[in-house]
Amino acid sequence: MPFNEIREEEQARFPSGYGELDRVLGGGIVPGSLVLIGGDPGIGKSTLLLQTANQLSQRLPRILYVSAEESAQQIKLRASRLGVAEASSVTEAKESENNNENGKKKPVIISQKMEDKANLFILPETDLEEILKELESLQPQVAVIDSIQTIYFAALTSAPGSVAQVRECTSALMQVAKRDNITLFIVGHVTKEGAIAGPRVLEHLVDTVLYFEGDRYASHRLLRSVKNRFGATHEIGIFEMVEAGLVEVANPSELFLGNRDEFAPGTATVVACEGTRPLVVELQALVSPTSYASPRRSTTGVDYSRLQQILAVLEKRVGIPLSKLDAYVASAGGLGVEEPAADLGIAMAIVASFRDRIVDPRTVLIGEVGLGGQVRLVSQMELRLKEAAKLGFKRAIVPKGQSFADDIGLEIIPVGKVIDAIISAIPPQQKLGGEMSDFSEEDEEIDE
Repeated sequence: MPFNEIREEEQARFPSGYGELDRVLGGGIVPGSLVLIGGDPGIGKSTLLLQTANQLSQRLPRILYVSAEESAQQIKLRASRLGVAEASSVTEAKESENNNENGKKKPVIISQKMEDKANLFILPETDLEEILKELESLQPQVAVIDSIQTIYFAALTSAPGSVAQVRECTSALMQVAKRDNITLFIVGHVTKEGAIAGPRVLEHLVDTVLYFEGDRYASHRLLRSVKNRFGATHEIGIFEMVEAGLVEVANPSELFLGNRDEFAPGTATVVACEGTRPLVVELQALVSPTSYASPRRSTTGVDYSRLQQILAVLEKRVGIPLSKLDAYVASAGGLGVEEPAADLGIAMAIVASFRDRIVDPRTVLIGEVGLGGQVRLVSQMELRLKEAAKLGFKRAIVPKGQSFADDIGLEIIPVGKVIDAIISAIPPQQKLGGEMSDFSEEDEEIDE
């Protein structure tokens, strides 16, 4: 049809019950969409989807959770730990009631509304044809497939999880979802490199690809969007894993700020943007004499190549001798800060650690460092500055020529060179503990 004859219709959405998930999806769940969620084992994918299914069951009449990895009893136990199925609203399902006359599994009701109308169903099944029959007969508004790598199509001789099985199973589920307007959440396993296992066509078939990531030894989890046909990519939602499951984090910037009551040398604060969300992050650096023939460089949450580049700029353009020193840089909370806007904060943290000085804790640093020692412009500056002002920061060191509103509520210090940022961020007389002391000849040369 001619392009100008296509009618514009606003995409209908409905809330998932979690604002962080809605943010990553672009404003809510789109009916009939396919959402692929990948992540490391044990990170909380099944927990997130079971809690989301429970939230949706409070408003929608039919939600189906297809468990291809766990039995109905295992799901029931996990639901009880998470507080999903309360004693007053749980139907006790017996094994004898889980089989019909043909020996096939039926969906088990684990939650009911007060009027005894079943709304959340569990189907422990790995056969694709049985799953498709149940989707067509039950007609749920939302269905969860956990996981796509364990479902098999009997007509194919290959093993579950193979390229052919994953491709055919996803394609068949997509056709049913689009035809019957069923929203599908599909769990995907990941490889040891962190990519979703199976053929690449799996990510092409679905509408949205989300990664659930985080340190298994830390409490917070990040839900990141890498593909979204109905919204922006690289949005993140932040959850915290507690005893009762996953809870949303109201103010995520507090997670990535260190203890601001104890000032320490070698720290600087930046504002990183993940999609449209600004996050205030504390960067920490440690510079020390090396014990080896070649110095060590190590990063946590920061791109290694960016660190190497910034070290070279500081030595060549500023005159700080770093080639024979070990350098370690980390982001507080383990958040991955890969965008160039954090370059200026990394540079200030390294310089502060080298001179054992304290960067003004009320100052945020935003800017990209060029190879010539210049500070380059970055995007979404106004959004970053408003987030810093909301958290109580007083000053912001930004690239010269950056445009933003005048009523931000911060003292703005524009700089064109890295050396200008060093002079503004690190008071030359202030050392550890706030004591005043005279400069040595080396100090004077570096400050000059």
